[in-house]
Amino acid sequence: MAEPGRILVGTQGFSFDDWVGPFYPPGTSKRGYLEAYAAQFPTVEIDSTFYAAPRPSVVEGWRDRTPEGFVFSAKFPRSITHDKKLDRALPEAESFVERMRLLEDKLGVLTLQFAYDFSPDYFDALDAFLAQLPQGPRYAVEVRNRKWFEGPLAEMLSGHKVALVLQDLHYMPRLDWVTADFSVVRWLGRRKDVEEFDRIQIDRTDEMRAWSETVMGFVRQGIDLYGYFNNHYAGHSPASARAFAEMLGFELQPAGDPDSKPSQMGLDLDGGGG
Repeated sequence: MAEPGRILVGTQGFSFDDWVGPFYPPGTSKRGYLEAYAAQFPTVEIDSTFYAAPRPSVVEGWRDRTPEGFVFSAKFPRSITHDKKLDRALPEAESFVERMRLLEDKLGVLTLQFAYDFSPDYFDALDAFLAQLPQGPRYAVEVRNRKWFEGPLAEMLSGHKVALVLQDLHYMPRLDWVTADFSVVRWLGRRKDVEEFDRIQIDRTDEMRAWSETVMGFVRQGIDLYGYFNNHYAGHSPASARAFAEMLGFELQPAGDPDSKPSQMGLDLDGGGG
């Protein structure tokens, strides 16, 4: 039997004022959000990198303000994926990767998220770009155009040991493709469905149970899983992440918790979770 994969569940972003009270202790300041978050979750996906590469001091601050074992994932800047669509974007990408490596062993997955207009016409460009990315970090690709799934995308990603981001997005299919020794799931929802982030507003129980079966299959195969919930998915991503962990059969524990065993996380690998 394969060694079970590691599973890390968290949220997309942590800097939400609506979370003060429902999630962060009352009175928590913006400067204290990250520490308060890391006291309850083992990982987070940084959303701000999509808009601009962070300063070195910011990345070093993320690293130094979180406990040992905490994991940051992040998206490549949109200037690379959306504006340039990879064209002559390799130097900027290399600079971004080098910047994120300041996280040291707290670096998780770096994701190239593309817009709908990044169609399979860019297949060769994506293939060449992935081949030239710096070795070391784990990379993932998220596409928003269904036509990608009609061609050899899986084979190409597998050749580069890059994960396909599996999405819960209203107009995209729910897939279970495995193209690397890790996988990334992003639960997204629709922006127009949720305006405040202080409570669960949409019942996603059935969808999450289906995802829990997929995730358990990955874990049993020895595949590491990084899962991140968006507030727009159900209204309050910390509650969604906790509910999903409960379905899998483990209690979320912060990084650095001496009782935490992140390689197995208390999962019932024989009977399954939830």
